[in-house]
Amino acid sequence: MTGNDIRRSFLDYFAAHGHVEVKSSGLVPLNDPTLLFTNAGMNQFKDTFLGLEQRDYVRATTAQKCVRAGGKHNDLENVGRTARHHTFFEMLGNFSFGDYFKEGAIRFAWEYLVDCMKLPVDRLWVTVFREDDEAYNLWRDVIGVPEERIVRMGEKDNFWAMGDTGPCGPCSEILIDQGEEMTCGDSCGIGLCDCDRYLEIWNLVFMQFNRDADGTMTPLPKPSIDTGMGLERLAAVAQGVKSNYDTDLLRDIISAGERISGKTYGDDPEHDVSLRVLADHSRATTFLIADGVLPANDGRGYVLRRIMRRAARHGKLLGIDGPFLYRLAAAVAGQMRDAYPELTESLPFVTRVIRSEEERFGETLDRGLKLLEEELALLRQRGESALSGAVVFRLYDTFGFPVDLTEDIVDREGVTVDHDGFAAQMRLQQEKSRESWKGSGEEAVGTVYKDLVREGVKTAFVGYDGLAAEGTVLAILKDGERVSRADAGQQVEVIFDRTPFYGESGGQVGDIGSAAAAGGVKLAIGRTDKPIDTLFVHHAVVEEGTITVGDRCRLAVAEDERLATMRHHSVTHLLQAKLRTVLGEHVKQAGSLVTPERMRFDFSHFAAMTPEELSRVEALVNREIMANLPVETEVTSMATAVADGAMAIFGEKYGDEVRMVRMGAASCELCGGTHVGRTGDIGFFKITSETGIAAGVRRIEGVAGMAAWQAVHEDDRLLRAAAARFKGAAVADLPEKIDRLHEQLKEQLKEIARLKDRLRSGTAGGGQEAAAVEAVNGVPLLVARVECDDPKEMRRIMDVYKQKNVDGITVLGAVADGKALLIAHVGEAWRKKHPAGGLIKELAAAVGGRGGGKPELAQAGGPDGGRLDAALALVQALI
Repeated sequence: MTGNDIRRSFLDYFAAHGHVEVKSSGLVPLNDPTLLFTNAGMNQFKDTFLGLEQRDYVRATTAQKCVRAGGKHNDLENVGRTARHHTFFEMLGNFSFGDYFKEGAIRFAWEYLVDCMKLPVDRLWVTVFREDDEAYNLWRDVIGVPEERIVRMGEKDNFWAMGDTGPCGPCSEILIDQGEEMTCGDSCGIGLCDCDRYLEIWNLVFMQFNRDADGTMTPLPKPSIDTGMGLERLAAVAQGVKSNYDTDLLRDIISAGERISGKTYGDDPEHDVSLRVLADHSRATTFLIADGVLPANDGRGYVLRRIMRRAARHGKLLGIDGPFLYRLAAAVAGQMRDAYPELTESLPFVTRVIRSEEERFGETLDRGLKLLEEELALLRQRGESALSGAVVFRLYDTFGFPVDLTEDIVDREGVTVDHDGFAAQMRLQQEKSRESWKGSGEEAVGTVYKDLVREGVKTAFVGYDGLAAEGTVLAILKDGERVSRADAGQQVEVIFDRTPFYGESGGQVGDIGSAAAAGGVKLAIGRTDKPIDTLFVHHAVVEEGTITVGDRCRLAVAEDERLATMRHHSVTHLLQAKLRTVLGEHVKQAGSLVTPERMRFDFSHFAAMTPEELSRVEALVNREIMANLPVETEVTSMATAVADGAMAIFGEKYGDEVRMVRMGAASCELCGGTHVGRTGDIGFFKITSETGIAAGVRRIEGVAGMAAWQAVHEDDRLLRAAAARFKGAAVADLPEKIDRLHEQLKEQLKEIARLKDRLRSGTAGGGQEAAAVEAVNGVPLLVARVECDDPKEMRRIMDVYKQKNVDGITVLGAVADGKALLIAHVGEAWRKKHPAGGLIKELAAAVGGRGGGKPELAQAGGPDGGRLDAALALVQALI
């Protein structure tokens, strides 16, 4: 079976047993600031396990793409050097949300491995948590595994917890004995060594308890199941190979690396390491960029950059010159296209990002390697074996070498890295600039909100069809604590059972407005959030009366603000569609902001848009607005929406049912935001700016409706005011008149420079007694007071004066804003006896200042400009 066959068979097996096949989530975790990347199949179900999210099913199965290359789960250093480590891998999993438990999970796992995958029963082993007699007995009595092949393990190996508190429970692992040829020696055994003889295939987690802050564990009312099995490991076992890299999942990509490098896999152990690195890192790179991660100097982007630069280094070791990793992306997309067809669609953009990053790193790689080789040579001369933290930091800061890349290189020379010294250098840098990454860019959901949801508190949103509704107060929060009432003047958070107020999400800001209850109670609502999908939090000030839990309120959204927001949101959909028309299908949304005042749209594209491109996009958007297309929404299944051509926005979390927004034939997107009824309601759209915000990401800002009219009106006012400065010229004549003025200015600046040069030359040529060269003690000396107000200008004046006294000593002085400026030049014959630095130091003291410089040229200043003549008179005495 190929890797694709195995993935499909796994999903089909569990689908046949009542599990819903759920698509892999993205590699950037949503709503989870604790995670750098998605690293397990259960990540997308975390809120379900925590009771914060209800799904339409109780059984699920997935093939989840994962990356482990940073933070707690960091396999980067071992990738390429072992048979099992990867930065990117796929995790097969089945999940039960309060449905079947231990017996079901164990039966499913055994049946799939033995009956479907045909693994030999006599080579399968299992481990259980040392206190989990239930699992032990199920394996022995129900499945029939002999006791000698069931191993009890401790908490470190066989007890899983989501965190310090929360769901946790024992786990059971299934392993396969790969035979004596894989043994590491006499001490080889499960839990005794890390060799590959007893290879872990599948981990079954039994979420059985909830752990409190004090460590107390209480049984969960609905125990759940979370399992994970690496596709690459299972493929290696099924295909009878001893390394994941020998499976078809990676071997085809290694072959592409062979073709690019001209090396043959298996001929040289070191080359084999590099070819494995290229195969693995190209997979991680391709998938991460396709999921919206771009190379950067911090956060996820920095981890991606480390992966790419480690691959570039191994390409060098294989003798590859120039960019090559972008070519491997095509091999990755080809290998994975059945399971991840979106890779093929993203490939043009992915390859451009990779090639750009490769070219950037190629500019500094050779210089960095040269510096590193010089430092290693010095270490060898001194008989030392540790590379200083200062050098490691310079390689990192100046040449873009991640620390692990430097470590990877010097390790071949038997040299270690001074991590403490590097850390000290990093701390110094961080004092100047704070780290920018803050998890997923979203704050963790507060405990109080989670508790409310667990109690069944939720809000129904009724604001698609109207701006007013009746709602009952379910909860009031003040300073993060629940209260039963709030009085006039207090700032609170109010949660209703129904609301027309849109909660901030999907880039659209939350609504503002008011609420009123019987007895003259009035609330001003200044913001609406949605910390959890079903919970709408209204940030309000009690203006009059007392609001109490249970009160029935009349809620009213501010109409003008909502309508303006709807215009900006709807035009964002049209904008994305027309950007794809003008720039290409690689354009994808990378972020957005929609407010009553403006819209902002971030998208994937490499070059700054030309004025012609911007004009065409703006015109196409306004054409669709004038067409007054109907804006229709439909709630449907994800599969149906995608089949209908709806665009899913990267970074959004979609449920089984999605809301599809269609604007005639112009646009079709999945979106939960609020929109106009027809495109004509947008009125008019104006782009106000287009800028770059990151490598491969551009940003357009714009306005719609009256805000667009105001922007155009202001531009027109400014243009007319500018035209009025040209004696009432027409606006159409402004470009020509500004060009003419610019040319005049350039000519005048040139004339000023010429006049200054003539003035300096004239002064140097005579007219001042002090400007003559005279012999003092045999030294040709020229001393002059000149007109100058800038130290840089003094150096230019000296260039003129010293031409009259090339072999002698020339000293100039000037007064600027009451302060003295001094400069001295000494010809080569007199520099040892009268160095300019020593001479100027003496003169500076005479004007209350200090200075210095080289023996040839020195400069100084002092606060006492009134003593300049006395200082210049001192020169003769010093000579």
